[in-house]
Amino acid sequence: MKKFINTHLSIVVCSFLIFFSFAGNAQEQEVSGEMLPTAKFGIKGGLNLANLYIDNVKDQNVKAGLVGGFFAKLPISTGLSIQPELLYSNKGAQATYDNGFQGQGVYRFNLNYIELPLTLVVNVVKNFNIHFGGYAAYLASANIKNVKEGNIVGFTDLNESNFNRLDYGLVGGLGMDVNRVGFGMRYNYGLREVGIPGTLAGELTKNSRNSSLSLYVAFAF
Repeated sequence: MKKFINTHLSIVVCSFLIFFSFAGNAQEQEVSGEMLPTAKFGIKGGLNLANLYIDNVKDQNVKAGLVGGFFAKLPISTGLSIQPELLYSNKGAQATYDNGFQGQGVYRFNLNYIELPLTLVVNVVKNFNIHFGGYAAYLASANIKNVKEGNIVGFTDLNESNFNRLDYGLVGGLGMDVNRVGFGMRYNYGLREVGIPGTLAGELTKNSRNSSLSLYVAFAF
């Protein structure tokens, strides 16, 4: 998991470095061959590779899920835009517990969020952009699945009421636009603990936060 975070945090760091290197020239760049900046609206969807950093677990694996929704690309100037989005995002992780306090078992955390990212999009060359910003999210539903037989009493009874409803964090990524079709990847780094302290969910997730790498395709209208 640490390798997962370190690897994909480097994407965010590189995005910031590229931004500061090219931001001065961004206004001179064309967006997909357009001579004048125009607002765009569209849909996007793709794959989430999500994980949580959980203390006191024997093993931990990335959980695959879906992400999709709507976006608007609102130009500030040529090559520079603000992009608000409304997404449904599957996050979580799969963890193996094996200790005297919590017991044994393999469990899958399914955390489903309504997410509101807001990013600044900078075209560094024609059709290629970086984007970075932040997100806020609301936990719409949650369930814990017992993948293999275990003995953590009450764990599979947990639902969204046992987790922090509000999540927020940082986002950064890379994108490519070809006419009205876009492709990209984005890393989300959560800043708020997932579990509520003092509850079973809090004990099982400790100070874990959401992290996910998203691969997506977008269609603008």
